[in-house]
Amino acid sequence: MNKKYLTHTYIPNEILHRDEQISTIARILAPALKLQQPSNLFVYGTTGTGKSLVIKYIFKELTAMNSKNLKTIYINCKLRKISDTEYRMLSYILRELNFPVPETGLPTEVLYNKLFELIDAKEQIVLLALDELDALVKKIGDELLYNLTRINSELKNSKIGLIGISNDISFTDDLDPRVKSSLSEEEIIFPPYNALQLRDILLHRAKKALKEGSYSEAVINKCAAIAAQE
Repeated sequence: MNKKYLTHTYIPNEILHRDEQISTIARILAPALKLQQPSNLFVYGTTGTGKSLVIKYIFKELTAMNSKNLKTIYINCKLRKISDTEYRMLSYILRELNFPVPETGLPTEVLYNKLFELIDAKEQIVLLALDELDALVKKIGDELLYNLTRINSELKNSKIGLIGISNDISFTDDLDPRVKSSLSEEEIIFPPYNALQLRDILLHRAKKALKEGSYSEAVINKCAAIAAQE
């Protein structure tokens, strides 16, 4: 048995039943490979529809094509000690850019200035994905988003593209109109999987994770049917 194929952190080489979404997102983000600013993107879909997996998969593919001038950062905004304050979010992003924030703390304005400096230190595109973005906004408001959506006006050598991910399609209604219009330049909705699609996904994982003969396809079918109903 190999448990890694059953974890949420596993990124398969092939993602089933999401060809349309992968193609659309790849088209939106592709300009980054040519050091052109991509449109900001918002991805909606209920829990378990593959949103995070697809973004991680595309980030992995893009980085493989251009790791020199393309930096990808993925943040799960529901994780404690990362996104419960604006300061901690900025600190996490800065650490991803290889700048250790002192434990003694710095003024938030200093962190923003350092962020601009690091991003603009060379010609590059930074793609920042904020997963469970609604949780972040509920905790700290939308000031961080406002600053991030306006950062490109201050950058000379680089650009940043934002990808918001949420299972709450209505949470943007309460955002600052300027943030909403900038963040939602492109929008994609991930539909729920049906029972047949879930069966394919579960069977694909089971063949990799479990020993042959240790499970039956009837059980896989039952699991898929239950999951689809939920």
